[in-house]
Amino acid sequence: MPPATSSAADPLDPRGLLARLIAIDSVNPDLAADGAGESAIAGFCGEWLAARGFEVHRLDKRGGRPSVVAIARGAGGGRSLMLNGHLDTVGVAGYDGDPFDPEIRDGRMYGRGSFDMKGGLAAMMIAAVRATAGGPLRGDVLLACVADEEHGSTGTEEVLESFTADAAIVTEPSHLEVTLAHKGFAWFDVVIEGRAAHGSRPDLGVDAIAKAGHFLVALEELGTRLAQGPAHPLLGTGTVHASVIAGGQEPSTYPAHCRITLERRTVPGENADTVEAELTAVLDRLAAAVPGFRYRLTRGLHREPFQADPEARIVRTLTRHAEAVLGRPPVVRGEPFWTDAALLDRAGIPCLLFGADGEGAHAAREWADLASLDRLTGILTGTITDFCS
Repeated sequence: MPPATSSAADPLDPRGLLARLIAIDSVNPDLAADGAGESAIAGFCGEWLAARGFEVHRLDKRGGRPSVVAIARGAGGGRSLMLNGHLDTVGVAGYDGDPFDPEIRDGRMYGRGSFDMKGGLAAMMIAAVRATAGGPLRGDVLLACVADEEHGSTGTEEVLESFTADAAIVTEPSHLEVTLAHKGFAWFDVVIEGRAAHGSRPDLGVDAIAKAGHFLVALEELGTRLAQGPAHPLLGTGTVHASVIAGGQEPSTYPAHCRITLERRTVPGENADTVEAELTAVLDRLAAAVPGFRYRLTRGLHREPFQADPEARIVRTLTRHAEAVLGRPPVVRGEPFWTDAALLDRAGIPCLLFGADGEGAHAAREWADLASLDRLTGILTGTITDFCS
């Protein structure tokens, strides 16, 4: 299959659609107080797909944070495929230039969200329309244009309450490489407890910050042990780091508490339960060895790691079409960050990640490679047609 071509006059040009998506402010308001949210872009995507014959469902359980599921119903007897892409972007504070004015230069389109991930969103929308233009396939094609991936992933969670499919593709940017695994994460708060007293009364006070120092050293040692342990073939090892620390009130008082927020990045085989047991063991050892060491451990947000079956039909189908377009077998990779693919996998939907090339996710200058956008659209079109026929 040759790579798809584009022109400004083509109504199914992924470049033109990407430019229109970039121009819509969809900054996640959970990340930036002035973020516009997903209402405008969800409305645009829903109208654009409805005008092309898709059955459109708007989901908005949170109120003002909508997702859209658009369906091209199949004729029957075929496999269904969901393509998932998020509508929201990170904030634009400090962005270099106008983040909502798409600019094309040297084969790249610049603008907030161009790479992460409005390029993937445009490609999957165009591909679904192209694949169904000649009439319905046997299986349903679902486009899940979801809210809030950049913060809490409530959009995909809401979609999965009402919709499913035989397989899914998340079009997060992957540089046209087949992504079959990514890390998870678990956040914990550790409160080291001291005893407040006047700074002149060491006989009464217990310095929670000093006690916390013992834990920080032990946390660094844990990170070293993880790095030297068994490695996942695509993801390497899990990691841990202290993210935020707060304690004390004033120079003349022994601090009664010191709070440390930490993040543990997990690989398949690890989860919030195993991490909690790991941290508890570290803290219990300190409590036994350090006089006056007392702690409280609280679990925060956590997401599971993801690992696809390389022999799954959707993986083999997309890989075959990618090889045809690229002229070589695609690179297989894992990602250190978390995505909605883990939610789809947990819901029993075999999936993988595959998206455009570019750079600048969450950075001051962001761009998508336009040639890769064309290739991505062609690969997705072939995959949809093949898988759902």
